[in-house]
Amino acid sequence: MVAPTRPLALSVAEAADPQAWLSRLADRYSSEEMARLDTAMDWVQALYAGQRYTPIDAPVFPHAVAAASIVADLRLSADTVIAALLFCAPDYLPDAHAQIAARFGETVAHLVDGISKVRKMSALAKVEPGRKEDAAQQIETLRKMLLAMVEDIRVVLVKLAWRTQTMHYLARCDESVRVPIARETLDIFAPLANRLGVWQIKWELEDLGFRFLQPTIYKKIAGLLDEKRADRESFISAAIDNLREALQKQGIKGDLMGRPKHIYSIYKKMKQKRLDFSEMHDIRAVRILVENIADCYTALGVVHHIWQPIPGEFDDYISHPKGNFYRSLHTVVVGPQDKALEVQIRTFEMHEHAEYGVAAHWRYKEGGSGDARYEEKIAWLRQLLDWREDMSQQTSVAEAFQAELFDDSVYALTPAGRVIAMPKGSTPVDFAYHLHTDLGHRCRGAKVDGHIVPLDTPLQTGQRVEILAAKEGGPSIDWLHQGYLKSHRALTKVRHWLRQQNLDIAIETGRGILDRELARAGSHPNLEELADKLGFKQLNDLLAALGQNEVTSRDLAMAMAPAAAVAPVEAGDIVKRARADTQGEGILIEGVDKLMTMLARCCKPVPPDAVIGFVTKGRGISIHRGDCATLKRLSAKAPERMIAADWGEQLAGSGHGHVFAADVEIEAHDRPNLLRDISELFSRDKINVTAAQTLAKNQIARMRFTLEIRDALGLRRVMEHVRQVNGVITVVRR
Repeated sequence: MVAPTRPLALSVAEAADPQAWLSRLADRYSSEEMARLDTAMDWVQALYAGQRYTPIDAPVFPHAVAAASIVADLRLSADTVIAALLFCAPDYLPDAHAQIAARFGETVAHLVDGISKVRKMSALAKVEPGRKEDAAQQIETLRKMLLAMVEDIRVVLVKLAWRTQTMHYLARCDESVRVPIARETLDIFAPLANRLGVWQIKWELEDLGFRFLQPTIYKKIAGLLDEKRADRESFISAAIDNLREALQKQGIKGDLMGRPKHIYSIYKKMKQKRLDFSEMHDIRAVRILVENIADCYTALGVVHHIWQPIPGEFDDYISHPKGNFYRSLHTVVVGPQDKALEVQIRTFEMHEHAEYGVAAHWRYKEGGSGDARYEEKIAWLRQLLDWREDMSQQTSVAEAFQAELFDDSVYALTPAGRVIAMPKGSTPVDFAYHLHTDLGHRCRGAKVDGHIVPLDTPLQTGQRVEILAAKEGGPSIDWLHQGYLKSHRALTKVRHWLRQQNLDIAIETGRGILDRELARAGSHPNLEELADKLGFKQLNDLLAALGQNEVTSRDLAMAMAPAAAVAPVEAGDIVKRARADTQGEGILIEGVDKLMTMLARCCKPVPPDAVIGFVTKGRGISIHRGDCATLKRLSAKAPERMIAADWGEQLAGSGHGHVFAADVEIEAHDRPNLLRDISELFSRDKINVTAAQTLAKNQIARMRFTLEIRDALGLRRVMEHVRQVNGVITVVRR
């Protein structure tokens, strides 16, 4: 059974009498652990004597005790509580790691090292003023960096505990100190606590941050709650009595309690749903804790039997948990006195997770065996990337697992403290291009943490990077081939610059190639239409691509083939119903003359697509998909050349051993390693890719792949798999 949750504000009182607080921990820790805690308390009291915590000018020792009491209430190990006490120890100790390790062990020393790293990054990282969208993106990246840079999630929990205690002290500070800390708390640390599922700290941080950022609104909502407090408590008490009696009749044992409603959550709901305070359904709320899941649903039936449920106000987070593994049943009913009442129903285990979240899985484990759920939880934490949407929305755990690993990204700081996210292995040149294209072009050197480094040096998370740039100039072609660039963004910028510098030469070269191919084919197509067919807006773009070998002579010949002139065909030469069969590498149309067939390059038909043939001059019959746009244009000009076609029995069935080309077009939100993830998916599905084109613009990536597949069913299967890749918007066959 879970112990009742007590307000975190009690930690302030505990800080005033640390020995009394320690004595209350005796039933939670062993005698050996209590001795270590007592030693740590004495040591830091002497170490912190007369010292003040810089951000808020508070005495360090009581601040440390109060924060450590919050950590203890999260039921973390004695090592973690000691690390919380030693939060500021490196500020006052030479060779802090060695001294702490000697006194309290390597585990505590590593935790304190991690805390120091997070403190340093939090102080250096800044959100630059600007557009709201840009600021939100910077905040998101900063949250990612804070989790990415820690090796032990307990470091983050200790940081959250210290921030909670800082917020309790903030009322004594000037507004110039309060506002920035409160803003950072609501932007960074409260969402972090929410994502980790440590809801007690989340609520505390949100209410305190809101209090200092919006004092007038905070006081108004608090006043409205106080005005009706006596009536609300009387209402809740009556509702609990009714529920307890009804549950006992069903033989359900459990605990019932009133659920406190937090001021910031009331404000957010009023703002989002444009509700008045009087319209809030869940100001009055009850929580039911039972032994097992079956009792949860039985209790729900009891609640709905004695009170009328309000339509649209029921959520089953047991069968469909939230992204941070929160599980509970939520319903709103018309309770006593015809007033709305929210009821939450969960097991004791679910309640423990809701209150303590990830912290519940970091209990003292020394001497215990490996815990698979514990390891799974930590693996999950390392993959939490999508900070733009609250996981309380309907995002499944499976979708959370599709997120990119933090280990795939590196987070570096500008001299001004802005956090830049890049693919792992990125260099100072990548960093320069992420800041600005022109800065990347002019990059000639870099300083990392104040030291000049080679431009191909891989950056690490948390490093501060300063770019040394020339007044003018451009990138070197060596950057493409000698390991200077890792990010797709930088590679694209360099290739574009190099292409533009040699554009005139490329166009002339391409014109020569085009003239040669036209002469060889003996045709004179509309060149603008030819460029459009190959995916270029202007003829010069096609010529440049030809000159730079991005479009080959073979591509050109294929594009011109369907437009080749056709000679009149006698009616007797046309087979009104033909069937395709395979002989060697080609497809033959069975008829009088057994005309050779070819699959049209414009639409790339695949069995069992509905197909139609078109008779050409000298190239036999081109086989098109029935919905092919090119075929429609051809049929409008020469309907007499259309011929019915069908797949032969060998190709129509499965296991025929042949592969066919199919074009797939993908649109996705651009992100690091997107192309890698899609390529790995093709590899897992054993799909061969014969051509690929990619273009990224305005954070949207458009990719076109030519795949070798056996039939349309296999194509649909791989397209469905691509749709599951994180960030993919649409997948269509072309």
